[in-house]
Amino acid sequence: MSQTIIVVAIIFFLTVVMIMSGRGGGNFYVIALVLSGVPMHTASTTSQFILVASALSGALIFGKAKTMSWPLVFFFGGLNSLMAFFGGFGAYLFTGNALKIVLSVVLGIAGVAMLLPEKQGARTAVSKFGYWNIRERGIWYVINLWLAVPLTLATGFFSGMVGISGGAFLVPLMVVGCGVPMRTAVGTATAMLAATAFTGFTGNALHGGFDPVLAVPCGVVAVVGGLIGGKIALKTKPKKLKTISGVITIIAAIFMMANALAGR
Repeated sequence: MSQTIIVVAIIFFLTVVMIMSGRGGGNFYVIALVLSGVPMHTASTTSQFILVASALSGALIFGKAKTMSWPLVFFFGGLNSLMAFFGGFGAYLFTGNALKIVLSVVLGIAGVAMLLPEKQGARTAVSKFGYWNIRERGIWYVINLWLAVPLTLATGFFSGMVGISGGAFLVPLMVVGCGVPMRTAVGTATAMLAATAFTGFTGNALHGGFDPVLAVPCGVVAVVGGLIGGKIALKTKPKKLKTISGVITIIAAIFMMANALAGR
């Protein structure tokens, strides 16, 4: 019981920090659960449940503040959530250690990506086949479909498989590849993470990996954490948090890889 309380408290803290930066935090949730003794498949399913709760509450705050792009929510969210279902459903074809290794590699890549300097993309329309031009609030978002579609599909698949949200990849993709302002990218990512997490959760839960005794209390604190994190994000520049999150993500990847190689 005491261990569950500690895990729930950690989930609450992580939810606040992750929603602030537009990242679901599924990587950290999975690690916290696995290191507390929860089997990998159950940890992945529980993580997706937490992500649904936190992302919905965070999206409520960002939606009221109008800091999200609905065309991007449906585009990235639709592709990401579609593949998250298949990734979650296919996760049981792999052993727990194999999923840990995949997660550690994904975390390492995400951590490095978060440490890279941000550069705004093109701010003028591009009249070429395969480019989607969106204009919102006086700003052009230019979506390179040749790059965005395959990356988003791959992100969704692996996100659903290992129980993470994919926000660590989608936020840089929107900011660097599409010219979306950081604050809008955070709000947009939070909204679409709910759809991705739900489909990933469904895929995992169909195999019986859902433990309501653990997931429900974690989900409740995730709702509260998402509301708090969303409100803080509207008043905070996420650049410093992005750097801290990148470093922590790399450390988490090392711990997860060590855990997998130890055969735990």
